[in-house]
Amino acid sequence: MHPLTMQETVKQIESRLHQNQFTQHVVINVAKLVNMQWDTQLRESVQSCDLINVDGTGVVWGARLLGYKIPERVAGIDLFSNLLEMAQRTGDSVFLLGAREEVVTKTVAKVTQLYPQLKIAGFNHGYFWDDEKAIADKIRESGAKLLFVAITSPRKENFINRWHDDLGVKFVMGVGGTFDIVAGVTRRAPLWMQNMGLEWLYRLLQEPRRMWKRYTITNSQFAWMLLRGLFSRKFRQHGYVKIIK
Repeated sequence: MHPLTMQETVKQIESRLHQNQFTQHVVINVAKLVNMQWDTQLRESVQSCDLINVDGTGVVWGARLLGYKIPERVAGIDLFSNLLEMAQRTGDSVFLLGAREEVVTKTVAKVTQLYPQLKIAGFNHGYFWDDEKAIADKIRESGAKLLFVAITSPRKENFINRWHDDLGVKFVMGVGGTFDIVAGVTRRAPLWMQNMGLEWLYRLLQEPRRMWKRYTITNSQFAWMLLRGLFSRKFRQHGYVKIIK
């Protein structure tokens, strides 16, 4: 994971775009970090990325507890907004992929309203799994430079990793449920809940049937992983574990 601020992240992405470097981007939260422990395909897809931001507040706090300097949380939805603003300024076109047909259509309308000078090369819903190649071809033929994929994990990470060489874009990022929020289908947690690391609770209250398992199980597993990390660190500090280089 790259310990960057939002401003540093946007600056680095813009620099890579200017240098015509391809960037495969991903954000890490608690659920994704836990699932990577057993899902080897997801782990490979994440580790192959050029830029990995820390999204989940739990990961930020956990990393700091283990002694890693993470300056701030870089939330995927906030990065999405910042990159749309950047693309409007630089003239780079974008492609929006994911969610239901009516949701992505509303997202395009809202984005056009917020960023009237932004070039939207194309968009497509996220239910295309019977012919992934056709979607990859559509994205490439659109001429888009940035691609945002609003599909649940691990499907979006694995799709991006499978097809990144065929997409024709210079930047690709998974944005999860961002389109649902932009389109007004779901609401984002109030700022005070975000700052307290309770955004997961707000989502759980909105979608209890879909989210309860994800949060109760993965949060518990992450707590155990964190405890193991703390004990391991203490053992190393006191010389009980020898690190072989």
